Amino acid sequence: MLFDVAVLTDSRQLEHKPEDWYSRQVHHEDGLVLDALRDAGLTVCRLAWDDAGFDWRQARSLLFRTTWDYFERFGEFSPWLSRVSRQCRLFNAAELIRWNLDKRYLVELQNKGVAVVPTLYIEKGERRTLAQLADASGWNELILKPAVSGNARHTYRFDAGDDQRLECAFGDLVEREAMLLQPFQRQVLEQGELSLMVVDGRYSHAIRKTPKPGDFRVQDDHGGSVHPHQASAEEIAFAEAAVRAVPFDVLYARVDLVRDGQGRLAVMELEMIEPELFFRFRPEAAGLLAAGLRRRLADSAA
Repeated sequence: MLFDVAVLTDSRQLEHKPEDWYSRQVHHEDGLVLDALRDAGLTVCRLAWDDAGFDWRQARSLLFRTTWDYFERFGEFSPWLSRVSRQCRLFNAAELIRWNLDKRYLVELQNKGVAVVPTLYIEKGERRTLAQLADASGWNELILKPAVSGNARHTYRFDAGDDQRLECAFGDLVEREAMLLQPFQRQVLEQGELSLMVVDGRYSHAIRKTPKPGDFRVQDDHGGSVHPHQASAEEIAFAEAAVRAVPFDVLYARVDLVRDGQGRLAVMELEMIEPELFFRFRPEAAGLLAAGLRRRLADSAA
């Protein structure tokens, strides 16, 4: 059977485990997407991206949804991505995925006039110590994280002068991968982090993520909380402009924002590979995604 869309997850998320809140949430949101695609007249299936038994030529397109192990298995994911991009259409496209994989894309956004959180990029194999890099940055409170990462993997908060406790970890990490330093955005502790969903070029809905007491990570995997947010006209315009600055067609994006110390909006990250899009806060947004995908398939067939 030829499917119009294969909705991709990772093997850990395939089975629905009703007793697990996380599994319930994943399957609820993927279910909203599957139903919207079917309502749009498309034939669909859901499977793991690493399913060795599936012939990818049996899908006209692949929709990345919950492939949340790709950064842990990048040595497998990267060649797989190259193969399947020659066999079917990807949403978002492979070129955009590769661009979005490395957080150095923030430099390109900044060069196009999009305000981003200041970032110091540290190439793989850097010989300077973390203390030297932190001192060169001039920031008092810092975040260290990999350039290719997700879900706060190897993300550390530290103060200038307190970097010694991370020197060994930093040395091990930078031997294997590029890293980055950013000033810690203290307002995240007080106001949280905003995420605005932009589907098919237009703002759809927004949420505010806040960390649990004593932590700085906003992801619910780490105890963070998610709340609906009514985005302002300023926030909406900023998020849509950030997505327009991306040099590729973007079906879906999550724009993670923060206000800096002067109250100005800045991009923390643009998530366009497999972002959680929080459809449970606005189920209709799944229909917008399905409509945009269907139109792109129709345009490519014309």
